[in-house]
Amino acid sequence: MTDSVLAAVRTAPEVTEMREFPMPHIDADSALLKVEVAGICGTDAKLYFSPPETPSTRGPVIMGHENVGVVVKAGARFKLRHGVDEGDRVFLEHYVACYNCAWCRIGEYRHCEATDWRTNPDARRFGYTTSDMPGRLWGGFSEHMYLPWNSVLHKIPETMSPELAGLVMPLSNGVEWALLTAGIGYNNTVLIQGPGQQGLSQLVAAKQAGASTIIMTGTTRDRERFNLALELGADAVIDVLTEDPRERVMELTDGRGVEYVLDCTSRAGTAPLLLGVDVLMRREGTLLVQGELSAFPDFPLKKVTEKSITIKSARGHSYRACELAIAQIASSRFPLEKLATHRYGIDQVDHAIRVLAGQTDEDAIHISMMPNMIGQAGGRTRLEAAV
Repeated sequence: MTDSVLAAVRTAPEVTEMREFPMPHIDADSALLKVEVAGICGTDAKLYFSPPETPSTRGPVIMGHENVGVVVKAGARFKLRHGVDEGDRVFLEHYVACYNCAWCRIGEYRHCEATDWRTNPDARRFGYTTSDMPGRLWGGFSEHMYLPWNSVLHKIPETMSPELAGLVMPLSNGVEWALLTAGIGYNNTVLIQGPGQQGLSQLVAAKQAGASTIIMTGTTRDRERFNLALELGADAVIDVLTEDPRERVMELTDGRGVEYVLDCTSRAGTAPLLLGVDVLMRREGTLLVQGELSAFPDFPLKKVTEKSITIKSARGHSYRACELAIAQIASSRFPLEKLATHRYGIDQVDHAIRVLAGQTDEDAIHISMMPNMIGQAGGRTRLEAAV
């Protein structure tokens, strides 16, 4: 093992530099992870272009919060606490919680204030924390990562490739939001707005749960994603630029509307939410939303109350959702490998984030950053064969 670690470091908004760090000291309560895959999602783009300004997130940051790798060194207490050994492949959650508060005591560490820079100026969270903090290697855009005692790990089956395991984070969000939060189950009717990695993951979760009708909306540029959605089990897709989405949803549901609307559009304005309120059934529908809108001055509260709509928020994932996501991937029931459309070396982080953000002519669903590809050309992997 070398004495130094190469990592891609965000040194300013929209600026990445390759830097070397000393290999961290591993004591009885910590471990060292050799990174194989670090996924990129929309949160990475948001953090790259507009980093949060708190003591724990300010300065040089090794991003990358969807991490899979092999434990190459671990202290005795770390092994005992986590039930892992050197050589095990694991998925690493990005939460670094306190395990002492009321939320952590009931297993909901995603709500722990200690892991959130919004509530704790000294917070630790993988992919968000400055490399000036002890341990230094706090993100997956690196050859190795430092794991403290309060890391959250999930063992990956030997039959699963690292790149497939890199899909655990988006799929766990799909499981958490569609099933555990919204409550979708057998014979339900569902509208999913936005065919990105989160929307497609929620499609898989809803299909696995037994939803009878799943409709997905998007735009004309989502042609390939629509094809993938149909392959994953969607019953219909709607191009909102060429069709009237409300009329089409009502046609597909014989005028009844849907029971669940999952909004995965992210920064598409108020139109998707207004559509969701319109097409939900007359009584007891559920609208699941993400918090990208800062204001909604003309929110149709009267219609929401008249239809008795329940609004729920999508936030993070639980331990159970991650375990269910791993089991889903391992089952091979769905061709989930087709979600992993692009791969790059960590020396191409800036370009990869811009690809995902739509600043290039490439259409990426999920991007795998792979330290073993440093110095190699990246780009499209699986979808190009289907075009």
